[in-house]
Amino acid sequence: MTLDTKKVVYQIYPKSFKDTTGSGVGDLRGIIEKLPYLAELGIDMVWLNPFYPSPQRDNGYDISDYTAINPDFGTMADFEELVAKGKELGIGFMLDMVLNHCSTEHEWFQKALAGDPVYQDYFIIRDEDEITDWQSKFGGSAWAPFGDTGKYYLHLFDVTQADLDWRNPRVREELFAVVNFWKEKGVEGFRFDVINLIGKEEVLVNCPINEGKPAYTDRPINHDYLQMLNAASFGQNPKLMTVGEMSATTIENCILYTNPDRHELDMAFNFHHLKVDYKDGQKWTIMDFDFPALRDLFHSWGEGMAAGGGWNALFWTCHDQPRALTRFVDTEHFRAQGATMLAASIHLSRGTPYIYQGEEIGMLDPDYDTMSDYVDIESLNNYQILLDQGKSPEEAFAIISTKSRDNARTPMQWDDTTHAGFTTGTPWLKAGKTYETINVKNEKNGPIFSFYQELIKLRKTLPLIADGDYKAAYTDSDQVYAFERTLGDQSLLVLNNFYGNEVTLDLSTTYQAGQVLISNYADTTLAETIILKPYQTIAIWGNKVD
Repeated sequence: MTLDTKKVVYQIYPKSFKDTTGSGVGDLRGIIEKLPYLAELGIDMVWLNPFYPSPQRDNGYDISDYTAINPDFGTMADFEELVAKGKELGIGFMLDMVLNHCSTEHEWFQKALAGDPVYQDYFIIRDEDEITDWQSKFGGSAWAPFGDTGKYYLHLFDVTQADLDWRNPRVREELFAVVNFWKEKGVEGFRFDVINLIGKEEVLVNCPINEGKPAYTDRPINHDYLQMLNAASFGQNPKLMTVGEMSATTIENCILYTNPDRHELDMAFNFHHLKVDYKDGQKWTIMDFDFPALRDLFHSWGEGMAAGGGWNALFWTCHDQPRALTRFVDTEHFRAQGATMLAASIHLSRGTPYIYQGEEIGMLDPDYDTMSDYVDIESLNNYQILLDQGKSPEEAFAIISTKSRDNARTPMQWDDTTHAGFTTGTPWLKAGKTYETINVKNEKNGPIFSFYQELIKLRKTLPLIADGDYKAAYTDSDQVYAFERTLGDQSLLVLNNFYGNEVTLDLSTTYQAGQVLISNYADTTLAETIILKPYQTIAIWGNKVD
């Protein structure tokens, strides 16, 4: 694999991007319609969340047919046109591959339920005395009765998402064929969902630690499977881009997953930096984010992956996370400054940056009023769990409204018309309250969108940003996340103020005599000390001083 480090990826959640039929659900033709907008932004690749046939128990991550298009989103002809028109604009497409599990409505599981022993071996099915204490990531036991057989099947996620048994060579062959099907359709990238969970051991054991996660996460055989997948599919074209979503992973494993000498994947997502507002490590809680923890995680991953020849996928928001802008910034007073600071803190770093739809215009969480506004199964399940734990409905709702995945899944805000210009019908999920002011029509000529454009141009034109090393800086600051990028005799210092108050830093002579590459404030003076304004980001070229 030969990764193009200059590329920037834009994530589209198809269900919420643009609806052209009035169904209330976004579709492929809506993406086609908005390709010129994405080209204007300057991105190179679009990651599409699943658009395959699905019962939609987990918003498409419960796939019932891996090689077809859900009619809600359009047709195969629409997809082929999308790929062709993207290519004309220099935009490739990255598809979501959900290969750890499939829907229980998939024909494989249905044949297994009907008694076919060949297909029963596609899944992880055990007698009652063999099932473990593992917990589903959506709550409750990770095991469910397999029909009326007296046996149980493993589902690390929803009960309708049955884990596939990668130990079975036939399963691997089927899944490799899925990747090749889309590769032949002209797809230029693949994002592999929770791919570090596929390597279950032959004998499953109880694991009371962290709901059983250590027993099935980052197992050594996982690397073997990824090398097989690489050799049998995308590895045959070194220009294809691949990224793995790694759940509860480690730097050491992500180096193995992404070091090009190992022929596994190009890059890895990790989520540790998005758990710094989990009280006692629990997601469904409310607390201010822990900046020192955030800073240290970025530094440890930045330096650790660089030292091991690994590569990070850099992001703040995705379809599974609340919007980072709401989460980390005083948006009432500093929305534009905070949005641009967050963007620079990853786009100027070492790794491939991802933009989640709406980040480039500063979209916020929706600020819903009641639980009836939410549709996400994880949110609904955990609302009930919070009530069962003794929380009042008000307390439980406050937690869900802070941490729900639906916060990022609201319709893309195109203009100030009804439903944010997303649909002429009733949207599958309510639009956020801010759409009348925060929308593409208003923001495209504003400071956030133009700043994103400039960051993307810098990555494409400056090898220091695309390929430079990473070194932590100002590690004792409890307000500023800072790092240096170096390549040959060039250096760049990036300073990011994560708070709404000014902070003063001493500058080394290398940067006192340097020049500002980019900042979200005008007229910054370089001297022995520098005063960073609220949520300021600034990147300073270093000059060699004799």
